[in-house]
Amino acid sequence: MVSGHSSIDIAAPIPEILDAIADLESYPSWSPIHKEVEILERDDNGRPAKARMTVSLMGINDEQVLAYTWSDTGVSWDLVEGTQQKAQHAEYSLTESDGETHVEFEMSLDPKIPVPGFLMKKGKKTIIDMATVSLQEQVASRA
Repeated sequence: MVSGHSSIDIAAPIPEILDAIADLESYPSWSPIHKEVEILERDDNGRPAKARMTVSLMGINDEQVLAYTWSDTGVSWDLVEGTQQKAQHAEYSLTESDGETHVEFEMSLDPKIPVPGFLMKKGKKTIIDMATVSLQEQVASRA
C-alpha cells in the first residue's frame, strides 16, 4: 500500500475548484498521467459518479473504473476495478477563507504487482503534484 498527502492554497472559491475536479473529460489535457477518460454515470447534479480511465504512470498502464462521492466541500473516489491496482482511495477536502481555498489531497493505492521503492516514490510525487500544482494551474486557466 502506498499513501500520500499534500496541500495547496488556490486563489479561487470552492465551487470553481470542484468544477475543475469534476471536469474529468479535460484531465488528459492537463494531467500527465491521464490518457483517456469516459464518464459512465453522473449524479443528480451532473457530476461524475462513475468513470473509466486509462492512466499511465512510470511506464505502467492501468485501465480503471472509479466511483465518486461529492459534497459541498470536497470529493472522494474509490477504485471499482483496475488492471494494475487492487485498491485506490483519494480525497480532496476544501476549506475557503480570505478569498482563497485551502486544498487538502490524500491518496492511497495498492498495486497488484510489486513495484520497486524508488519507482513508487517517484510515482507518488507525480500523482501528488498533478493533484495539487497541476490542479491549481488548471483552475487558474479556467478563470
